[in-house]
Amino acid sequence: MSVRIILAEDHRITREGLVNLLKERPDMEVVGEAENGREAVRLARELSPDLVIMDVTMPDLNGIDATRIITSGSNNTKVIALSMYSDKQFVQGMIQAGASGYLLKDCAFEELVSAIQAVIQGDTYLSPGIAGIVVQDYLTKLTTDRSSADTVLTNREREVLQLIAEGNSTKEIAARLTVSVKTVETHRRQIMEKLGIFSIAELTKYAIREGLTSLHI
Repeated sequence: MSVRIILAEDHRITREGLVNLLKERPDMEVVGEAENGREAVRLARELSPDLVIMDVTMPDLNGIDATRIITSGSNNTKVIALSMYSDKQFVQGMIQAGASGYLLKDCAFEELVSAIQAVIQGDTYLSPGIAGIVVQDYLTKLTTDRSSADTVLTNREREVLQLIAEGNSTKEIAARLTVSVKTVETHRRQIMEKLGIFSIAELTKYAIREGLTSLHI
């Protein structure tokens, strides 16, 4: 039986290239494509794939929060991060969110295949450079000592923060999340109070630093 895969990648040319490569594998089947994290979550719920290959920095809902939602709602769907970033906050964020693998986009396709096979068998797969970051994080216990958006904010507050940082208005955020404007305003106030940050510019810098969004999305 082939591995059923959803590919979440906001750059169309990259997504189409990966789809074409995966189609050549008789043991793998791409059952869905997503251009942002929110669409990846929706497809994962609808299609119940074996695996989601997840870009980390995507608009609307980033790969970290999308991974957290997918892995918390399913005992079967695995996630592999495929990113151009090896920064500590992205790697930590994806592993903490429940990803079973993390590869850099400059890896060979054969390495991606090996990662898919390992993760489907229940193992964890990390690119060599990424493994060092994870080990260092464990040794220094950064995941328990640092005060970050992961531990300070709720999942919905993280979603709102990303959308604020990406330049969406309060009305646009309310429409995107299907909530009232007042609810968004409440979330924004709570975010600012929790973080001690009271300007949109500083919130944006914080969101970028924490890996919720990127200047390059």
